[in-house]
Amino acid sequence: MIAKKLLISIAASVSFATVLPLAHAEAPITSIRGTIAKPTIVLIHGAFADSSSWDGVAKKLTAHGYPVLSVANPLRGVANDAQYAASVIGAVKGPLVLVGHSYGGMVISKAAEGNPEVKALVYVAAFAPEQGETVAGLAGKFPGGTLGDALADPVTLADGGKDLYIRQDKFAQQFAADVSPRQAALMAAGQRPVTVAALNEASNGTAWKQLPSYFVYGTADKNIPFEGLRFMAKRANAKDVVEVKGASHVVMVSRPDAVAKVIEEAAGNK
Repeated sequence: MIAKKLLISIAASVSFATVLPLAHAEAPITSIRGTIAKPTIVLIHGAFADSSSWDGVAKKLTAHGYPVLSVANPLRGVANDAQYAASVIGAVKGPLVLVGHSYGGMVISKAAEGNPEVKALVYVAAFAPEQGETVAGLAGKFPGGTLGDALADPVTLADGGKDLYIRQDKFAQQFAADVSPRQAALMAAGQRPVTVAALNEASNGTAWKQLPSYFVYGTADKNIPFEGLRFMAKRANAKDVVEVKGASHVVMVSRPDAVAKVIEEAAGNK
């Protein structure tokens, strides 16, 4: 019986190995390679969201022929998450445009550094930090943010860290006021937490100083005060700034057309 189980185990291992790609095989992540005319659009979500938050935008972009990759952001720490994103985009061939939402802006500001294929950055209701700045510091730089009052009690992790979630009963009002109640409820249920440490970790990436940047955000954002978003866009000397009247923090969900248009503008370096 033992010998039989051993043979089955070996056979399973061999079978599994045959489906793994060879190290030298060409197996790109995206189905089509980005070009100068149609660069690959890499979408990086922020805290309290997930990759599905880009679905509406991705649908518009793919319909227009752009390769799109929506990265699952770990939300563990700025340096860690930027390193992870840099590894992913490093595996994507051809020209790239990096797009970050909220905390995702911290990530793209570092992940883009040192990659000559990155042609532009798009900040969607996102943080564009100066060296040493934090999410918490930037969010509190101007009055109007109400995220703190909407957070649930922190979840203590095995390593001593703490995860943060938005209370489900406050999620729609705080995060997605212009999204249908049904969709907001699903987003609340599927939100991915961010660590307290990540929100207080100093940035050491300022790729917006070297690359063309574009900003799009809503005027009714309750996570990042409107004046804070405007301040960062101006400081970055953005090539274009689109302020979407009445849009919430998840402007890419509620107004995918407006966001996709800005991304295509960045892709065309207009």
